[in-house]
Amino acid sequence: MTPRAVHRELGLTDQEYDRICATLGRTPTPTELAMFSVEWSEHCGYPRSRGYLRLLPRGGKYAATVEGDSGGIEVEPGLLVVFKVESHNHPSQVEPREGAATGVGGIIRDIFTVGARPIACLDSLRFGNLDEPLARHLLAGVVDGIQHYGNCVGVPTVAGEIYFNDCYRGNCLVNVMSVGVVRTADVVQAVARGAGNAVMLVGSSTGRDGIGGCSVLASHEFGENDEKRPTVQIGDPFTEKCLIEASLEALKTGAIVGLKDMGAAGITCTTAEMSAAGGVGMDLDLLLVPRRESGMESWEVVMSESQERMLACVEAGREEEVAAIFRRWGLNAVVIGRVTDDGILRMREGDRIVAECPSRELASPPLYDLPTAEPEYLRRVQGYDLSTIPEPADYGKVLMSLISSPTIASKEWAYQQYDHMVQTNTVVAPGAGCTVLRLKGSRKGIAVSMDCNSRYCYLDPYQGARLAVAEAARNVACAGAEPAAVTDGLNFGNPDKPDRFWQFVRCVEGLVEACTTLGLPVVSGNVSFYNETPTGAIYPTPVVGMVGVLPDVERHARTALRREGDAIILLGSNSDELGGSEYLAVVHGLEVGRPPALDLDHERRLHAFLVEAIGLGLVASAQDCSEGGLAVALAECALLSGIGVTATVAPAGRLDATLFGEGQGRVVLSADPAHTDALLARAARHGLPAAVIGRAGGGRFRLQAGSAMIDLSVAELADAYRGAIPCRMQ
Repeated sequence: MTPRAVHRELGLTDQEYDRICATLGRTPTPTELAMFSVEWSEHCGYPRSRGYLRLLPRGGKYAATVEGDSGGIEVEPGLLVVFKVESHNHPSQVEPREGAATGVGGIIRDIFTVGARPIACLDSLRFGNLDEPLARHLLAGVVDGIQHYGNCVGVPTVAGEIYFNDCYRGNCLVNVMSVGVVRTADVVQAVARGAGNAVMLVGSSTGRDGIGGCSVLASHEFGENDEKRPTVQIGDPFTEKCLIEASLEALKTGAIVGLKDMGAAGITCTTAEMSAAGGVGMDLDLLLVPRRESGMESWEVVMSESQERMLACVEAGREEEVAAIFRRWGLNAVVIGRVTDDGILRMREGDRIVAECPSRELASPPLYDLPTAEPEYLRRVQGYDLSTIPEPADYGKVLMSLISSPTIASKEWAYQQYDHMVQTNTVVAPGAGCTVLRLKGSRKGIAVSMDCNSRYCYLDPYQGARLAVAEAARNVACAGAEPAAVTDGLNFGNPDKPDRFWQFVRCVEGLVEACTTLGLPVVSGNVSFYNETPTGAIYPTPVVGMVGVLPDVERHARTALRREGDAIILLGSNSDELGGSEYLAVVHGLEVGRPPALDLDHERRLHAFLVEAIGLGLVASAQDCSEGGLAVALAECALLSGIGVTATVAPAGRLDATLFGEGQGRVVLSADPAHTDALLARAARHGLPAAVIGRAGGGRFRLQAGSAMIDLSVAELADAYRGAIPCRMQ
C-alpha cells in the first residue's frame, strides 16, 4: 500500500493527510501517521461533534472548573464533587466482560487523575430483546465485568439503568459514570509545564492492547504476524486499586505538576494533550517505556491502550520522591522523557527519531460541520393516529405485562452482584430512581442518577433530550436533592450520514435548552458515534448523568411506601398522552406518536417544592411517573414496600392514557395524613396541581380511573416485577 492508501485505511481524509504533510513539511512517518489518525479521530478529538458541544452551558449555581478529563461542582466552600461519564460500547459488543470492566477502570482513572477519591460508579446499559440468546450473553458478560472490576477495586456501583430494544441488538451500549470527592486545594490538572520537568509513566507495563485501529500498519509495514495482532484490552482491578492509592499519596507531595490517564490512544493522547494544554513540548525515549511484550514497534508503543497506566509531569529533582511511592505499591514509575520549551512532541527510540510534530497541532483536529437531513421515518411515526388503538379489556393484565417488561422490571438481578456498600457512603441503596451518597466530613450529601428514554429520542430527538434532563433532575429531586449539574454520554450512529447527524444536533440543542432553563451546567461528557450495523443505527441515546445536592443527607426520601395509613398524593396533572410509551410498545407492539409534552418551568417549581418539603420532613416517600405511567409508579411504591394502595384518579381523556400514559411533571408522594394540608398548601404556593388520591395499607393494589379498575395482590405484582429478568436469564 502507498502512504496515501494507508492514511485512508486509518480513517484520515485526503485533505487531512495533506494538512499533516504541510504541518510537518514532509511525508509523515508510520508512527506519526498513526498518532494523527487517532488524535484527529472522533474517538479522541471530536472533530465532528466539538462545535456543538461548545453550546452546552457551563455555568450554574454549583459550577466549578476542574481542568482535565472530569468536571465538577462545589457543594460547599472548598469541597468539590467531580464526575464524568464514558462509553465502552464497541469493545463490550465484542467481548462484554472485558469491555465493560475496562470501561469501569477507565472512568475511575479519569476521576482520581484530578486528585479526587472515587466514591461511586453508575452504569447506563442498552441491549437487544432479552428473549434472544445474544442479548442474554451480552447482559451477563457486561454485568459480570462491572461487578468484577468495581467490587475488586473497591468503588461501589450504586445506581444506573438498563433498557432493552431491538435497535441495540448488534450494538449494545455500556456507559459508565464515576463520582469522586476532592478538596479545592488538592485538584491537579492534566497539563505539562516547566522545561526540564520529568515525564513519568506510572502504573502497568505496555502491551499490544486495543490497537486494532492501526492493524493496517501491521499488515503494511510488517506483514501479517500473529504475534503483532492487536488484542482486546484486559483490565486488572487490583493494579488499579494500587494505582488509586499511590496516585493520591504522590499528589500530596506537591511534586506532580500534571497527571492524565492513558485512555484512548495511550501515550499519544497523554503526551500530545498535556503538552498542548501547557504550551510546551516533550522529548521522549520510547525504549524506556516498560513493556510486557517483546518486539513492539514504535507505533504500537504509542498507540497501545493497555490499562492502568497514567502519565505524570513531575518537578525536576523530585523524580525519585514520586517514583518511590509508586514502586512501594508495586507499580512502574519510569522517567521516559523531559518537558521542552519548543512546543514539539519528539519521540525517539534511542537516537532514532520516530515522530516529531507540533503538540498543539496534533491535539487540535480539524473542525467539521456535517450536513443534516431530517430522517424519513419521522413523519410516519409522528403522524400515527393513536385514536385507532383500542382500550384494553383487562387493565390489570396490562399492568402485569408492564411491570414484568425487562425495561421496567426490577434490575436486582444485576445490582445484587455489585458491592454497593464498600466505602460506607451509600445511604439509599440501588433499586430506586436515584441513589443517595454521604460526603464524609460534611453534613451535605448528593443524589446521583442516570437517565435517557431513547424511544422518545427516536420519535423526536430534541424533545427526547429535554425529557432525559427533566427525568434525571426529577429523580434526584424525589430524593430531596437540588438538581445541580450534568455529565452527558451521547451515543449515536454514523455522523457522516445526514439523518444520523441531524439526530445528534437536535439532541444537543435539546440538552442545551433544558440545562440552560433549569440552570444546570454540563461539566463533562463523552460522545460515541458509529453505533450501528448494516441493519441500522441505534436509537439516539443521549444519556444524562445527574448530580443533586442534599442540604442534609439525613433528610431524604425513598421510593417505597413507609407506613400503613399514609396519604397518597399526586403532584402534577394526568394527561391524554400515549406517544412513545412503554404501554404502546409492550401491549400493542408500536413505537409511534410524539413524546410527552414538557413544561420546564413546571419542572423547576416541582423540584423546588420537593427539596423544600422533603427537607422539612413532610414527605415519607416520593416516586416520579416515567415508563409505564401512573399505574407503574404507584405499583413500584407498593411492591417495594409490601404495603398495598387504594387510589382513585379522575380520567384525563383515554383511560389507558390516564393509567399508563407517560405525561411528565408528575410525582407520587406518601405522607402522614397530618401533613397533607401543609403539603397541598405548599404545592399551591409553588403553582403545582396536587391532590390526595388514596391511602396506603393492606395487601392489595387497587387503582381506579373511571370505569377502569386494577385490583391485584401486592405479592403478585412483586413476584412479576422481581422475577422477570431472572426468569429470562435462566
